[in-house]
Amino acid sequence: MSVGHSHRELMDRRHVRPLAISFGLVVAFMIVEFVVGFMSGSLALTADAGHMATDALGLGMALAAAVAAGRTAPGDHRTYGLYRLEILAALANAVLLVVVAGYIIFEAVQRLREPAEVLAGPVLIVGAVGLAVNVGSWRLLREGAGNSLNVQGAYLDVLSDMLASIGVVVA
Repeated sequence: MSVGHSHRELMDRRHVRPLAISFGLVVAFMIVEFVVGFMSGSLALTADAGHMATDALGLGMALAAAVAAGRTAPGDHRTYGLYRLEILAALANAVLLVVVAGYIIFEAVQRLREPAEVLAGPVLIVGAVGLAVNVGSWRLLREGAGNSLNVQGAYLDVLSDMLASIGVVVA
């Protein structure tokens, strides 16, 4: 086994754990957010739970790509296709972010036209928990973002969510 191959394998394994933990945090928070949104009648929380579902999908794609890229083919060689998976997952994650941003802009315009009553208490509590989840995920992915385009895409997604959570808590 060559030195470069071993280094690549270690990098892939190093990225799987932080991605898996971040994925678990996002999925757990998505469920909490949906339940609290449903129970409080908050469309904002329920809609953000949908946004968290897209985040979970993006992180899941990044995790699947990192796992697939970390596998070796029979005979200890890798195919070019497995490396391309990481790049394709990063591209899909970027496209997903653009779609979510478009949806958020559309919803914001609708809310400006027809403001809705929002219960501040549950939104503030869930926003603060969401901020903690995003800060934790951001810290987990920060190191790997410099080594992998795939992890960098997930990192930027979590970073944008973290900034949005700060906006929710401040608002």
